[in-house]
Amino acid sequence: MDSHSDIYKDAGVDVTAGYKAVELINSHIQRTLTPGVISSIGGFGAAFAPDLTGMKEPVLVSGTDGVGTKLKLAFLTDRHHTIGIDCVAMCVDDIVCCGARPLFFLDYIAMGKNIPEKVAQIVSGVAEGCVKSACALVGGETAEMPGFYAEDEYDIAGFAVGIVDRGCMIDGSTISDGDLIIGLASSGLHSNGYSLVRKVFDVENTDLNENIPELGCTLADELLRPTRIYCRTINALTGRCALHIKGMSHITGGGFYENIPRMLPEGIRAIIRPSSAPVPPIFNLLQEKGKIKTRDMYNTFNMGIGFTIVIPRSDSGTVMEALVRAGERPYVIGQCVKGEKGVELTW
Repeated sequence: MDSHSDIYKDAGVDVTAGYKAVELINSHIQRTLTPGVISSIGGFGAAFAPDLTGMKEPVLVSGTDGVGTKLKLAFLTDRHHTIGIDCVAMCVDDIVCCGARPLFFLDYIAMGKNIPEKVAQIVSGVAEGCVKSACALVGGETAEMPGFYAEDEYDIAGFAVGIVDRGCMIDGSTISDGDLIIGLASSGLHSNGYSLVRKVFDVENTDLNENIPELGCTLADELLRPTRIYCRTINALTGRCALHIKGMSHITGGGFYENIPRMLPEGIRAIIRPSSAPVPPIFNLLQEKGKIKTRDMYNTFNMGIGFTIVIPRSDSGTVMEALVRAGERPYVIGQCVKGEKGVELTW
């Protein structure tokens, strides 16, 4: 590449570092390619030809998100290889809630100083997330922004597009009295609540590499554990309207109280029994150390349940068996009843 600018480099932007970063991430991108990809990285736009076979009325579904202040843990530990998984998960786990199948993903990384090896670590995680969700990483942008970000800091955001046949879309409108709520296990904190997590553990002044007996690992290992991606499981259940799934919710920021109502129709209330599923040790440690009220825990964190599904009671055996075969740890955590739209936790 002949392009270079000494005066721009003196201003803090090294364009040649950008070219090296692209070279380093190319192998990661190749891992994610699917038959629909018809363009290569480096152009001005990404082209994708979806397979519409069997679809009567295809609908595109999109979602965008970032990782939030969990990035601070990556900065403190200089560990960047899983943060991209979080970014993909936060996007694709949202769009599958309506039954969509992810098609492709784009990322945006802005940083104070472009260090190609660090970019490659970040994108390796993005690629891994795309592989886990069976979608293609078709493009992205890396922006070097000296003076805006500190040299060792960056932000990452993602954008996912999926597809679903309109007749198979899931919007929660048919949820009714007596339907069951199934919870799928999370891997831990996932990617929300980290402003509170960082405050409770005082991460800037704590040895993050110290082993914590209650966790069975270091605090860094636990706090950087990547968000689970539920796409393959959910698509296996909903593909071609295979099973009668009435509603789904991704449990992210706002916990149970904010996310479960998003799938409920008016006049339906969710009754959740927290004791029906195990709570991972990290949440108990957080609550004890931070002296956090139980109500606030369930209004901030996923508490061990990263995704919920509403099904007719009569289908519980079939759906639970399918989830176990898909490698999930499903729990019947509650039911839907007539009442004011919202969530009620009962022990």
